[in-house]
Amino acid sequence: MSEEMECFTGWTAALRRVAAVVMRHVYLLRGSGPRILELMYWPTVQMVLWGFITLFLLEHSSWIAQASGVLLSAVLLWDVLFRGQLGVSLVFMEELWSRNLGHLFVSPLRPGELAVALLAMSLIRTLIGVGGAALVAIPLFQFSVFDLGLPLIGFFLNLIVMGWAIGLAVSGVVLRYGLGAESMAWIAIFAVQPISGVYYPIATLPEWLQSVAWFLPSSHVFEGMRAVLFEREFRLDLLLNSVVLNLCFLAVGTATFLAFFRNARVRGQLLHVGE
Repeated sequence: MSEEMECFTGWTAALRRVAAVVMRHVYLLRGSGPRILELMYWPTVQMVLWGFITLFLLEHSSWIAQASGVLLSAVLLWDVLFRGQLGVSLVFMEELWSRNLGHLFVSPLRPGELAVALLAMSLIRTLIGVGGAALVAIPLFQFSVFDLGLPLIGFFLNLIVMGWAIGLAVSGVVLRYGLGAESMAWIAIFAVQPISGVYYPIATLPEWLQSVAWFLPSSHVFEGMRAVLFEREFRLDLLLNSVVLNLCFLAVGTATFLAFFRNARVRGQLLHVGE
């Protein structure tokens, strides 16, 4: 066989191996709705979010000058919600990744106790992550989120509880549908960001979407944050609305997690959670 033919044969074999790996992941992608959703999801969320931010800034050019710390406050409080949810989901998935879930429930550990442990770890991770960022912002930007005063405690608690509720629901979904659905840990929380009014008032949204936004505890929290920064007023009504909604969210999130857990136990999935 000539040298050119050997080279051609080698390249052909290499391309076949590459194609085999590509096809493997194409089949994996084709058989996983969450993966396909994720591909379309992130560009759409970013476009919608920054579209609303741009629209608001065009109509309120003096907004930044009125409260220079409002964006930093929004970023830090949003991170409380994000880290609260991610803390629950990732800690739970660590048990799945290490195939340790079945081992845990050989012990007397109960599902409710696992849920409480996930919430506790979420709180620890959030305090470390957001607390560190808040301290760095003081010397770097001469801004302290702690200047919000006592309302900050209410904002923090409501956001982290909402994060817990979403995190528990996501953990249940991953337990039910396997690690192929683990991208839900990121998709779920960012689905509510554009309609939570993190960086702009709820009034910026279309009217039909405003009605949806008011069903989220986070919307009331961020509106309350802006009231403190712009008007120097603590809106107790917004805080109470957020508390009531969070009670509903947490009840649904906990019930979802426990229901999927019972289903997984009956189906024998605790030892076989995979793709």
